[in-house]
This record gives sequence, C-alpha cells and structure tokens, in this order.
Amino acid sequence: MPAPERMRVGWDVGGAHVKACLMQAGEVLDVAQWPCPLWLGLAHLDAVLERAGQRWPMATTLPNAVTMTGEMVDLFAHRQDGVQRIAARMASALAGPVHFFAGDQGWCGAAEAGVLWPHVASANWLATARHVARWAGARGGCGVLVDIGSTTTDLIAFRGGAVLGTSRTDTQRLASGELVYQGVVRTPLCALAPRIAFQGAVLNVMNEFFATTADVYRLTDELDPAHDQHPSADGAPKDAAPSRQRLARMVGLDARDAPAEDWQTFALAWRAAQLAEIGGQLRRVLAHYGLGDEALVVGAGCGAFLLPDLCAAAGLTPGVLRFDYGSDVVRTAAGATGGVDGRNGGQAGLRAWARVCAPSVAVAALFDEEAT
Repeated sequence: MPAPERMRVGWDVGGAHVKACLMQAGEVLDVAQWPCPLWLGLAHLDAVLERAGQRWPMATTLPNAVTMTGEMVDLFAHRQDGVQRIAARMASALAGPVHFFAGDQGWCGAAEAGVLWPHVASANWLATARHVARWAGARGGCGVLVDIGSTTTDLIAFRGGAVLGTSRTDTQRLASGELVYQGVVRTPLCALAPRIAFQGAVLNVMNEFFATTADVYRLTDELDPAHDQHPSADGAPKDAAPSRQRLARMVGLDARDAPAEDWQTFALAWRAAQLAEIGGQLRRVLAHYGLGDEALVVGAGCGAFLLPDLCAAAGLTPGVLRFDYGSDVVRTAAGATGGVDGRNGGQAGLRAWARVCAPSVAVAALFDEEAT
C-alpha cells in the first residue's frame, strides 16, 4: 500500500449503498461499494465502515471527504436530523479529519453540518457534476452529465467549467427534470409506465412492488451482478426464471403462462418505457440550456450501459461525443489494480467501479484540488 502522503478517502453515504474511493494525489487507487439499508438503522453504516477499515487498514486515519443522500431515509425525523446524525456518526467512526461537502458553501466539519444541512443534504450529484464540468472546461467543452444509478438518474448541464443552472435541492431538480427518480436496480417497475404492451395487447400495470428494474436488466443481460446488491422484490433468487416470474406478476400472470421469448420481449418493453421517460427529461434539460449537437455527454453510474440508446431517445445525433466518467474523467494511479489485492480486476475494473461510484470519486478529487 502506498505511503499516506496526500491520500484521501471520498465517501458517498446513500440510503441504500455506501460508496468509497481511496485516492492519492488526485489519482484513484481503489473504489468500493457496499449495500447499506440505512432505513433499518445506523448499525448498517457502522458495519460498512468496519468493512472499509478491513479493506483499507490505514483509511480511518486519513483525511475524509464526505457527501451524502442518506438523510432522506425514514429512519430520521427530518432531513436536518439525518444530516446531523450521519455527520456525527462518520466523524466519530473515522480517526482522521472529516470534511463534509456543502456544495456552494464549500466544506464544513460535523459540528457545522447541522447548520449548513440544506447544502450538505443530497449534494452528491453536485460533486460529480462539478468534477465533470472542470474536466470539460479545461477542454473548452460544454454538455451534460448523465449519471444513471441504482435508484435515480441525474441530468446535469455544464459549460465554461461550471455547472449550469441554480437548482440545488432535490425538489428543485425534480421540477427542472435534472433529477429523474428512476434507476436500473431498485426502481419498482410500476413506476415506469401505467400501461405496458404484452403479446399484442396493451395492459394496465399492477401498482404493486412485484418487480424492479433489476429484473428487466437481468433478462436483457445488461446489469452487472456485482451492482445488483439488494434483495429481489419477493426475496427469491436473481437468475432468469425468478426474474421472469416477477415480471409476469406485473400483469397478473405467472411465468409459466408464456414462453421465455415472450418474457424477454416484455423486458424490452419495460426497457423502452424507461428510455422514453429519461430520454424525454434529457431533451428537456438540453433544450433549457441551449445545448445541441455540440454537447458532450458524460456517462456515469451502474446504468451507463443505457447511454447510447438514451442519446438516441433524446434525439441526439449518432455522432454526439460520448465520454465515460471512469475512463475519461477520472485519473487512476499507474499500476493500481484495486487496493492491496487487485480485487477490482485491474485498471479496466477500477475505472468501471469509478464510473459506478462517481460521487465518492468526485468528492475526493474536489477535496484534493481545493485543499492543496
């Protein structure tokens, strides 16, 4: 493991996952994501921090840069309570200095987080977008960050090295289209469309938590199993047959009522519905900021595999310049293979995890730039 000079750990404390990045001198050494059902209690955050300490034994003594969205879970009385309690927990668990990303207000300590909570709360998207904007600005580019995660999608425009627009809260971004509350793992399928096509008929959808988008992308073979970290909707296994059964329930059927090929087609119908919704919101954001075919599109998140089809759904020309956050924006350390044991699968695997865990990488990179 490298010496600790100018090493930092970036953290993104979400409601369902914790993502973390080990960085030295602005270069990524390792990235990890752990499931963390925070709504069930802060003990789950404690367990993740313990696992992080096992992966990176010196990490607890390093400077830490933290962003969060976990304050939204119903464990907390309100979002301010969530920010305060998460900040306090991180500060008490980590021996090194802990700095919380407060967006336009800069950085703060745990004691200040309760006062600056509106800026600390759910600011992880801004860390990623600011990192991307600075990277693109150095190249004279403008465009949009498309971060498709397990639960949400962020569509953030940038120009001149800065994030465009004044939306900062989730509520403001829901209004502007910059936040689409859909992802490729945890989103209930009934949230994607009120009606869906199956075997030549258009059917009303059962508004029950029978299946999630993970079932769709397992059947299309696009979801990396390593990113599929939460239980299925019914707690059954995640292979093809149970995924088909969960999809069948969405229209009042069982998997045995149709051949596998029909369920594959059904999965593609759900995929198309999600692309139509996110694509429409992307068009809206691009139009609002006057971004056309000159726009760069930077993909991040575990759902970045949708980016080519999403650009098409948004009406962008086939030749639009697409970039990958993990491969193009992030700098990885020469010879880094993912921590002490290469568990991320070499440089390609490390960049892939940097894409998935973009906010943790971005917050570490921003802190490294602004603290040195």
